Amino acid sequence: MTGSFKDLKVYKLAFETASDIFKLSKAFPKEERYSLTDQIRRSSRSVCVNIGEGYRKRIYPKHFTSKMTDADGEATETSIWLDFALDCEYIDQQIHAALQAKYQEIGRMLNSMAQNPEKFLPKS
Repeated sequence: MTGSFKDLKVYKLAFETASDIFKLSKAFPKEERYSLTDQIRRSSRSVCVNIGEGYRKRIYPKHFTSKMTDADGEATETSIWLDFALDCEYIDQQIHAALQAKYQEIGRMLNSMAQNPEKFLPKS
C-alpha cells in the first residue's frame, strides 16, 4: 500500500466524524467548555492524528501497530464522551446512534490494521 494516510478509508471516516463532533459540540453549554466539550474534541481529533503518525512510520510494524491501537483507544474514549453527551441531553438518541455506529466501524478498521501491519508496509 502506498500513498498518503489521507487516502485511507479509516482516516477519512475519522476526520469526517471528528468534524461532525466539533460542529455538534458548539451547542454544548458554556459550563462544559473545559470538560466534556474540550475532551470530546481532543479525543476525536486524536484518532486522526494517531492514524497519520502511525502510517508515516509504517516501515516499523510494531510502531504502526502501537499507533493504530492508540487511535482505537481514542475512538473508544470519544464513544464514552458521546454517552455522556447523550445522558446530559446535549445530543439526541438518533445523533448518538449514528456517531456510535461510525466509531464502531472505525474501531473495526483500526483493529484490522493493527492485526495486519504487513499489509501497510511501503512497497520497495
